[in-house]
Amino acid sequence: MTATTTATTATTVTPRNDGSAARVRVRTSRLVLYTVLVVITGLMIGPFGWLIITGLKTTPELAASPVHWLPDSIQWHNFADAFTQIDFLGYARNSLIIALIYATLVTLSSAWVGFGFARLDAPGKKVLFGILLGSMMLPQMITLFPTYLIFAKVGMVDTYWPWVLWGLSAAPYLVFLFRQFFAGMPRELEEAAIIDGCGYATIFWRIFLPQSRPVLAASFVIAFTWSWGDFIAPMLLLSSDRTTLSVAIMTQYVTPGGLPVNNLLAAGSVMYVVPILLIFLIAQRGFVAGMSTTGLK
Repeated sequence: MTATTTATTATTVTPRNDGSAARVRVRTSRLVLYTVLVVITGLMIGPFGWLIITGLKTTPELAASPVHWLPDSIQWHNFADAFTQIDFLGYARNSLIIALIYATLVTLSSAWVGFGFARLDAPGKKVLFGILLGSMMLPQMITLFPTYLIFAKVGMVDTYWPWVLWGLSAAPYLVFLFRQFFAGMPRELEEAAIIDGCGYATIFWRIFLPQSRPVLAASFVIAFTWSWGDFIAPMLLLSSDRTTLSVAIMTQYVTPGGLPVNNLLAAGSVMYVVPILLIFLIAQRGFVAGMSTTGLK
């Protein structure tokens, strides 16, 4: 009787101990995971936080040694000074025009090229797609100088036409995204449209493109970010009046002696990042869905 009771007690207690140990392991693993995520998040947003703090300091505090971590008196007027010292809205308008033109055109052209690689058969298609992917490894600096010479020969310097042509030329990475997405769509959709007498252009515009809204949103955000954050091409191709906000921020917050005014530079950079953050927050669902569904079949 005693042995039976002891066995029953052991049988009853053991699962409870195992359950408690399992819960402890789960809590420990979650604690470690959350700690790692907090550390990574801090590393990611740390530079932006330091940029904001720098924009709120005075010039002597920036030059102080050792480092003056926090401002004694918050200088909110640095943001107003950064806004008024240059034609901030004018340069922002130039950046917005260029970014919208490029992002819209390159998204549509990349979708069209990706559709061709995904749904059409032609000799050498795999070779061309391999060359396209290989072109992503070319740094921008390699192609920028010959591109500038071409634009200078045809009179497109100090105009926005280069961004129109770049947009119409598609982007290899975006082509890859669309190709992977379109390759996973059912073949029956295409076959039914062909039976109804639709051509491939109609199939693309009426069937495939409306179904690719997540990838369209992701591609538009990526392309807009590329163009908005570009410094080298506007610096090389545009005059000071038609240039973009990135060039103006980097070149016009200076003293009469040509030295950078770092607190105004930081304040202007914070305001420069805000449009990108807003666009990402608005389109984040489509962006995340597009990046997560690309390549799934």
